[in-house]
Amino acid sequence: MSAKRRVGIVGASGYTGGELLRLLALHPEVEVTVATSREYAGQPITSVHFHLRGFVGNLKFSPLSIDLLLEKCDLVFMSTPAGVSKDLTPKLLEHGLSVIDLSPDFRLKDPRQYEVWYEFEHPAPDLLEKAVYGLPELHREELRSAKLVANPGCNATAALLSLIPAVEAGAIDPEHIAVDVKVGSSEAGMKPSIGTHHPERANVMRPYEASGHRHVAEVEQELRRVAGKEVRVALVPHAVGAVRGALATSHVWLTDGSLDELALWRTYAKRYGNEPFVRIVRGRYPDPKYVIGSNFTDVGVAVEQRLGRAALFAAIDNLMKGAAGQAVQCMNIVLGIDERTGLNYPPLRPV
Repeated sequence: MSAKRRVGIVGASGYTGGELLRLLALHPEVEVTVATSREYAGQPITSVHFHLRGFVGNLKFSPLSIDLLLEKCDLVFMSTPAGVSKDLTPKLLEHGLSVIDLSPDFRLKDPRQYEVWYEFEHPAPDLLEKAVYGLPELHREELRSAKLVANPGCNATAALLSLIPAVEAGAIDPEHIAVDVKVGSSEAGMKPSIGTHHPERANVMRPYEASGHRHVAEVEQELRRVAGKEVRVALVPHAVGAVRGALATSHVWLTDGSLDELALWRTYAKRYGNEPFVRIVRGRYPDPKYVIGSNFTDVGVAVEQRLGRAALFAAIDNLMKGAAGQAVQCMNIVLGIDERTGLNYPPLRPV
């Protein structure tokens, strides 16, 4: 039996870091050897992630140390805010480690887009082209040989999975796409702010970054690849009172006014029929409630023939398929093992 791969998590004390620890605790092919946290360095993992008692042994949070990661890891997850990974990841790659970056620092191919959307000049533009965008439904073959994986954002994941089959089939106008994403509070991370702590967030239905959300850059980038031409997307996220879950509703206009709902549904069924973590919903609409705790995406369609319009839906758990679950799925592909390993279990109910 081969030895387990040694895995590190940089930024392990947040919600996404906790999900990575939870998923990898019982993963048969890997072992978490380093979990970093500036705030909790030296403390047991369970002092922050109390729910993981009995699953993470005596592992403690470590201060961030490149030397420690190089000594104890073969692969590293970067679970850090924007602007952190861009300086650390090149050093890990130089020494032969593989990196799965859950931050946005390597998602965009055009370095100029980082100045537009993230307000920094990218220090490693050569790595942007080498990074593989971590959506297996689009880049599975490239992931098999990837050393650097740029894990998608949760809003982008939901938006893309709602749109890919329709864009590939040329069924919709690619220059008039409007995406509405409802997302739970865990998207904002563990540290509360005036807009995210419970009294302000509970029971809300509030749009934010409505004049241009940064995840739209990666959505347009990936859809251009699919369409082979210009794609224009508007994306407005909405904060809702749920803790977990994201629902993308993509409003699009059909190129063939005679296309009915069954025909469009068949397009989605054909495209996603063999995908291990995409489920096609018919007879009702996707709802994040029925994917919580899992790596599944539920997709569905509705056609309003009177207007030649369609609504395309994708429901995910933002911490799973929108973050940690998808990162583990990508890791499995990179390591050459079944991509369902450590992830193939049903959603929770009720939540």
